[in-house]
Amino acid sequence: MHMYVIIALIFIAILLIITNIRIVPQSHAFIIERLGTYVATWQTGLHVKMPFLDRIANHVSLKEKVLDFPPQPVITKDNVTMKIDTVVYMQITDPKLYTYGVENPMTAIETLTATTLRNIIGELELDATLTSRDVINTKMRSILDEATDPWGIKVNRVEVKNIMPPEAIREAMEKQMRAERERREKILVAEGQKQSEILVAEGQKQAKILEAEAQKQAAILQAEAEKEAKIRKAEGEAQAIQEVQKATADGLRMIKEAAADESVIKLRSLEALEKAANGQATKIIVPADFQNLAGVVASLAEIAKTDKAQK
Repeated sequence: MHMYVIIALIFIAILLIITNIRIVPQSHAFIIERLGTYVATWQTGLHVKMPFLDRIANHVSLKEKVLDFPPQPVITKDNVTMKIDTVVYMQITDPKLYTYGVENPMTAIETLTATTLRNIIGELELDATLTSRDVINTKMRSILDEATDPWGIKVNRVEVKNIMPPEAIREAMEKQMRAERERREKILVAEGQKQSEILVAEGQKQAKILEAEAQKQAAILQAEAEKEAKIRKAEGEAQAIQEVQKATADGLRMIKEAAADESVIKLRSLEALEKAANGQATKIIVPADFQNLAGVVASLAEIAKTDKAQK
């Protein structure tokens, strides 16, 4: 009988030990209380609590949490009421403070976020609110992180998710944006027309410059051609004069070589007289010694005979 009791007690002890073994997973922590008083914080690993005396007061996750709060009504500095919803990224850094620091920490953070957001937006006007998200995020993160530090919570980041102004404000903003887009469109069109006109004027200017340059080159070429023609004409006339002078010189030399006497010279004078009176003269002046023409002719005949004999 005693043997069965001992075996039963041993079985009960083993069962109690097994049922009081706890394994804390990664990124978690257990808050242990003994007779209602905080005893320890169990981190990752295997732990055994005392039966009937110890209890797990809180099971805390150390992972980063994302708290998406519903839109909160806020009033700007210029008395515009709008709704803003925020997203808070927080992480528990001290499980003991998180467990005993504040009642219902998530509700406390939501309320603190709403009041902080109202205080910040109350210092900004509507336009600044719409364009200062980074400023709002930074201020809220700093204030919330400092306020939640006694609760064992660290606020890593705060993001303003949506800013919803009243319907009338949205319509006015849409009209303003539409007018701004139309203004920019007109500016772009006018700028395009201006650039087009400038390019056309530049093209016409370049065309006139090229045309004037072409006319200048043509005039230069024409002047060069006329100059060349005049030079060649002058050279031809000079060459013709040289040929005439050469022929005259050759004729005089032949007369000289032929030993022409006074009779031949008179005959030449007669020929010149004939050419001068070639149907143009109305009067002919005959030399005084023209009566000796027969003698001159005879002399020329004699000279001709002499030339044939020499040949």
